[in-house]
Amino acid sequence: MPKTRPAALSRRAALSLALGAALASAGPAAAADKVVLMLNWYVYGEHAPFFYGKAKGIYAAEGIDLEIQEGRGSAITTQAVAAKTVPFGYVDVPTMIKAAAKGAPVIATGVLLQRNPMAVMGFAEKNIRKAEDLKGKTVATTPGDSMSQIWPLFLKKAGLKESEMRILTGDGQTKLNAVINGQADVLLGYAMDQSMKIKDATGKSTVPIMFSDYGVNLVSSGIVTNREWAKENPDLVRRFMTASTKAVEAAERAPKEAVEAVLAALPKAGKPETLLEGFQLTIPLYRTAATKDGRPFQVTDANMADTLDVLVGYGGVAASAKDDPKRFYTRDYLPSGATN
Repeated sequence: MPKTRPAALSRRAALSLALGAALASAGPAAAADKVVLMLNWYVYGEHAPFFYGKAKGIYAAEGIDLEIQEGRGSAITTQAVAAKTVPFGYVDVPTMIKAAAKGAPVIATGVLLQRNPMAVMGFAEKNIRKAEDLKGKTVATTPGDSMSQIWPLFLKKAGLKESEMRILTGDGQTKLNAVINGQADVLLGYAMDQSMKIKDATGKSTVPIMFSDYGVNLVSSGIVTNREWAKENPDLVRRFMTASTKAVEAAERAPKEAVEAVLAALPKAGKPETLLEGFQLTIPLYRTAATKDGRPFQVTDANMADTLDVLVGYGGVAASAKDDPKRFYTRDYLPSGATN
C-alpha cells in the first residue's frame, strides 16, 4: 500500500480545521426583526407599496419580518406610535405635527406624499372642473377634519367666498352619501380615496379640483416613529426606510402587480380596477418640482416650512412650532443614491 506523504496530510488537516471553523462560526441564520407598520386607515390603493414590498421580499432582504396593520385614523395611529405600541405608523404628517407640537414624542422619518391629495370632487357629468365652477353649488364637508380646516385657505387662494355656495355637513359616510344620492354636488375629500369609494358605489368617475393646484402647499402621508425608540434602534429604522424606499420605487414601476399584492393579502380590500386607479392617482403626489428627480420620501425643508405655515395659519398649531421645524421630521435614516 502506498504511503501518504506528510505534505498531503498537512494540507488535509489544514483544510479540515478551516472547514470546521467556518461551520462553527456560521451558526444558525440570524432571525429577522419583527416590525409592525400601522396604517392611517383601512387599506386602499395608496397602501399598495408596503404590501408589494413584503410580497417581493424587499423588507425580508433588509432583515425585516413586516406585519401591516390597518388603522382607524392618523390621530389614533400617531398615538400608538407615541406610546411605542407599534414602532412605525403611516399617517397624515400634518396630523402628526399637531400631536408633536403638543409634546408627543413622534417624528417623521420620511414624507411620501409631498403634495397633498385634498380636493373638492363631484361626478364628472356635473362638469365642475375648476374652483370658479363651485359658485352656487352644494358642498358636503365634515366639520373639524383636516380638509375642513384647510378649506378656508383654498377658498382664499381661489378667490372664492363660502357664502357663494351652500354647505352641507356630516360625518365621512354622510358626506359620501350626499354626493352619491344627489343631495350635494361635491364633497371635500382625498383625490385617490373618496373618489374611488364613489366609483365603487356608482360606477361613475369624479373630477377632483386639487387644493395644491391653487397654491395650498402642505405635505400629506409619511412614515413616523417614536423619537426615543428611533434613537435606540437607528439601524432598524434605517433598514426599514431603505426597504420602504425600494418598495415604493418597485411599486411605481409595477402598479398592477402592487395592487395584486394587496388583494393577495386582503381579498376584500376593494375592487382591482379602483384600487389600481387609486394607486395611480397617488403616484403623482410623491414628488414636487423640487424633488422630481429624487428618491421617494426625500421631502425638502422648504416644503415642510410651507406646511408649518399652513398649519399655524389654519390648522390650530401654535406659532412657536415654526421656531424649530426640524423637530418634526428627519432625513437621517433615508438611503442615498439614485433611484433603483
